[in-house]
Amino acid sequence: MKKKFWMSLMMVASMIVAAGCGNNSSTGTGTESEGSGTTASEGTAEKSYRIAISQIVEHPSLDATREGFIAALKEAGIEENKNLTIDYNNAQGDSTNNLSIAQKIAGDSKNDLVLGIATPSALALAQQVKEKPLLFAAVTDPLGAKLVSDLDKPGSNVTGASDTNPEAIVQLADFIAKYMTDVKTVGLVINEGEPNAVVMADNAEKALATHGIKLVKAPVTNTSEVKQATDSLVGKVDAFYITLDNSVVSAVDTIIQTANSNKIPFFSSDRDTVEKGAFATVGFKYYDHGYQVGEMAADILKNGTKPGDMKVTVPDKLDLILNLKAAEAQGITVTDEMKAEVQDQDNNIIQ
Repeated sequence: MKKKFWMSLMMVASMIVAAGCGNNSSTGTGTESEGSGTTASEGTAEKSYRIAISQIVEHPSLDATREGFIAALKEAGIEENKNLTIDYNNAQGDSTNNLSIAQKIAGDSKNDLVLGIATPSALALAQQVKEKPLLFAAVTDPLGAKLVSDLDKPGSNVTGASDTNPEAIVQLADFIAKYMTDVKTVGLVINEGEPNAVVMADNAEKALATHGIKLVKAPVTNTSEVKQATDSLVGKVDAFYITLDNSVVSAVDTIIQTANSNKIPFFSSDRDTVEKGAFATVGFKYYDHGYQVGEMAADILKNGTKPGDMKVTVPDKLDLILNLKAAEAQGITVTDEMKAEVQDQDNNIIQ
């Protein structure tokens, strides 16, 4: 009798244990699957990320910025088609599209981080995205644009990297005054609707004025007007110069053609334009600029660092960049003394 009693008791206990195990495997709390996509038997799976990018327009500098950003994430182990999904949006230079993109991104709760490339995109996003980490790149004046109130301690969900150092135009103006003494007037095609372009134009005007060089502006409101504005400067100026003006840079090929046809030296504010056919700038690689912002993104995503605690950075490795083929096309004789001004001659003297 005792034997039958203990056997019955053991059978009941086994049924209770089995029932308990079944409940754990089928119901649970859902915490692991929702947070990490894993189960207890699978172990810890790699976390996946989603980033939304808004870019105001396509041109070499902004594209290189995006490429550098993505490369830095990959280096940190966050890679497309593996554990990263990118929602890339391009406004094609249209303000209405730009706003619509920002609103769409703000309404997507799945984003872990948002990137705005160029001032208009960053501004539209900052007005809409209040909860998610927001980084900016290729922004000339974050303070003036009111993206942040303090470069060292932004204090909100927004931070990033400025793509200009005021010292760059000072160095370029010094180079022009020293080696191109015939240049007394410089023509600037500018869309004054872009705050970044206005800030850089003011800095250029002051820097050139210290050498007695006058800046002559030819205003445009969109990319399609750039050629006509450039042609209007022929015969009035001794050289061309452009800022990081998205509307103008998008049509830079027309400026290069006019400069070459009329033997007018053409100076720019970015390396990519020099690679395309401008003669010179003092600048840096936009790929490296984007890479820097990508490192910030990786820090936020992997370490939980708050954007408000991350300092807004500026380019600190400036160098003179010369394009020798462009110089020949524009009737410029490049001397050994000019070349000596270039620190990294292997990379920054473009043959």
